[in-house]
Amino acid sequence: MTEIEKVIIVEGRSDKQKIANILNEPVEIICTNGTISDARLEELIDELYYKDVYILVDADEAGEKLRKQFRREFPEAEHIYIDRAYREVAAAPNWHIAQVLLRANFDVHMNYLLKR
Repeated sequence: MTEIEKVIIVEGRSDKQKIANILNEPVEIICTNGTISDARLEELIDELYYKDVYILVDADEAGEKLRKQFRREFPEAEHIYIDRAYREVAAAPNWHIAQVLLRANFDVHMNYLLKR
């Protein structure tokens, strides 16, 4: 069994579900449930040290706060952004999430790239 190399950190379970459906490759998706303690962040940094880590959080105040925390504590992580107009990952259309993931070099199910 090969170890999963890519990790996406999201805020909520609905974000995780949405992204899991769109991805067409094995990716570990971790939920912070909106916030993350410094202790949990330290654990994550240790666990994810040798992996490619991506941060995909909401385009709102809570998401920005989380993003800042990751930038400070885990500067190696790559940040993926959704259009601010959608505010929440879970509220963004599937085609938009698929495009954002594709731009970050993730393999996505092509049918999600179609605007419906």
